[in-house]
Amino acid sequence: MIQSKFYLILCYVGLIIILGVHCSQKKSPISFVTASQILGNKAYPAISYGGYRHDTRAIAPTIDEIKEDMRLLEAVGIKLIRTYNTQLFEETSRLLEAISLMKKEDPTFEMYVMLGAWIECKGAWTTEINHREGNLIQNTQEIAKAVEWAKKYPNIIKMIAVGNESMVHWASQYYVTPNIVLKWVNYLQNLKETGRLPEQLWITSSDNFESWGGGNESYHTPDLEKLIEAVDFISLHTYPFHDTHYNPSFWITPKDGQTLSPQEQIDAAMLSAKNYAQTQYEQTSNYIERLNPNKSIHIGETGWATTAAVNYGSNGSKAADEYKQKKYFELINEWTQELGITCFFFEAFDEVWKDRANPTGSENHFGLFTLEGHAKYVLWETVDAGNYAGLTRNGNPIKKSHQGNVKAMMHGVLPPPTQEDVGIYEITKINPTRKLGEKVTEQAYIISHNALNQPSGHPSAPLKLNVWEGTCQLKISEKGVIILQSGTGAWWGAGIEIQGNGQGENLSLFENGKLHFDIKGTSKSSFNLGFQTGYHTEETLINNYVSFGFDRPYSLNEDWQQMIFNIKDLNLQGNLENVTAPIYIMGTDQFDGGFIYLKNIFFTRN
Repeated sequence: MIQSKFYLILCYVGLIIILGVHCSQKKSPISFVTASQILGNKAYPAISYGGYRHDTRAIAPTIDEIKEDMRLLEAVGIKLIRTYNTQLFEETSRLLEAISLMKKEDPTFEMYVMLGAWIECKGAWTTEINHREGNLIQNTQEIAKAVEWAKKYPNIIKMIAVGNESMVHWASQYYVTPNIVLKWVNYLQNLKETGRLPEQLWITSSDNFESWGGGNESYHTPDLEKLIEAVDFISLHTYPFHDTHYNPSFWITPKDGQTLSPQEQIDAAMLSAKNYAQTQYEQTSNYIERLNPNKSIHIGETGWATTAAVNYGSNGSKAADEYKQKKYFELINEWTQELGITCFFFEAFDEVWKDRANPTGSENHFGLFTLEGHAKYVLWETVDAGNYAGLTRNGNPIKKSHQGNVKAMMHGVLPPPTQEDVGIYEITKINPTRKLGEKVTEQAYIISHNALNQPSGHPSAPLKLNVWEGTCQLKISEKGVIILQSGTGAWWGAGIEIQGNGQGENLSLFENGKLHFDIKGTSKSSFNLGFQTGYHTEETLINNYVSFGFDRPYSLNEDWQQMIFNIKDLNLQGNLENVTAPIYIMGTDQFDGGFIYLKNIFFTRN
C-alpha cells in the first residue's frame, strides 16, 4: 500500500530532533511490538491524549472525532499515546475502538497506548477523606476494565499505568499512600504471571517526581521501595512550567542577566527550565538506582501551556506563550532522545473542561493543537511541509495559529520577571540556634514584621509560601507584606509552611498567648485565617482559625486593621507542639479573585 508517512523535524542549534521524515514510500503491515521495544525508542514518539472538545467530560468525543485526532497525531509522527481512566468516562473506550477500526482499515497504521487507570482514596472529593484507604469500588472497577481491555486489544495496549499523580501529597483531594497503588500493581503482575494478561504487557504508575523519591524525604517509605521493585518501569512527571510560579528561583532573570536582550533572557530561561526538569529526573534516578539499578525511568508527563490569566500570565511568571512551548518541546526532546528516554509530552490538544470557569486558565491550553485544530507555533513547520493535507478538526482545515504571523505570535512573549517583580516566596529569617521541634521559649515568635527584629524569635526553619493546587496567588513584597489574590474556582487556599518534612514548630508555651497581624483587602470572599497543626500525610492536620466575610465575625476593608486574637479562641483543637503552618488562609464562599494583604504577623506568649 502506498501512503504518505508524516514526520516532524525540529532543529535546535544545528541538532535535528527527528520524529520522522516527510516522504512517500512503500509500507508493509506492522508486526507485533512490545513495550520493551517501544519505550526508549525514538522511532515511537509519545504524547498525552485527551480529545474532549466541550467544557465537560460528560460529552465524550465520538469515534469519528477520535479518528480525526489520530490522523493528526499520525501526521506529526506520534505512535504512542497515554490515557488517564477506564470506566469513569466514555472517551477511552471509544479511543480503543477507533484505533482498532483504523488498524483494520489500514494494516500499516501504528498507534499504541499506555492505558491509565484512575486511582483515588476513600472519601475523595468529600470532607471525609481517608488517604490510607482506597476507593475500593471505583478503583476495582477501573482496574477491572483495564484488564478487560488489555486482553481485548493486546496489539494496542502495551502498558498500564495504575493511577495518575495518585501519590503526590499536593493532590489533597484524592491522593493515596503507595501501598494502595502497590496492591493493584501486584494484582496486575500476578495476572501476567498466571497467564491471564499478556506477559509482555508492562505495568507502572505515573506520578510526580517527588512521589518516586526524587524530592522530599517524607516520600521515602518501605512501601514506595516495594512499589519501585514491583513496577516494570517508572513513569515520572516533571513540570518546570508550574514551578515558574511555585519555585521560581530557576526561572526569574538574575541581576547579571538583566543586561541581556529580552530574547536572550527568554532563551536562557527556557534552557534553565530544561535543566530544572533534568535535575528532577536525575534526583529521582539517583534514589531509584540505589534500590534497583536496572529499573528504567521514562517521562510520563511534562509540558508547557501557551495561555494563562493569573499565575503564569503577564501579571505572574510570564511563562505561558507559544514561543516558550516550542523552545521547551525542542529542548526536552533533544535531551530525552539523546538518552533513550520516552517522553509523553503533555498534551496533544487543548481541553477546556479542565478549568471551565476560567477560559484563559493555563490548564486549558497545554495542547500542541488548539481546540479548533490550529497548529501552534511548535508545529508550524509541519503545516509548511504539507503534513495535514486533507485533514481537519471540527471541520476546520489545519492552519497555523496567529495566521502564521510571527510578529503577532511574539507580541505576548515576555521575558521572565526579576526577583523584584515577583516578590519573595520564602521567609528565610531563622533562629539558627534552635532546632525544629524544640520549644520556642522566646516571648514572641515572628513570621513577618518590619519593626520587630529579634533573631531569637524567628522560626527554626525557613517558611515557604505554598499555594494549594494552584488555586490562588501568594507572595511577599520586599517590604514584608503578604499579598494573596483569592481564587475564583471551586475552592482556594494557601499556607506559610515550615520546611520540616512534616516536623513543625513547638509553640506549646504559646497556648495562652495571642496571634497578631494587620490585614486589609478588596476581596469579598469569605475565608478562614489561622494556623495549622499536624501533617496531612499522617492524617493529623487540623485547621485553627477565625472567620472573615460578609456574615462572619470579622470583615475586611481597604484600610489596615490591627487584629489580635487569643490563640484559645481560634477553634483550637490541634497540638501546639507541632505547628506546621504558622499562617494559612482558605476561602469558604463567594470566590471573587480579590486581594488580601497581611503584615506584622507574630505570636506572643501572653
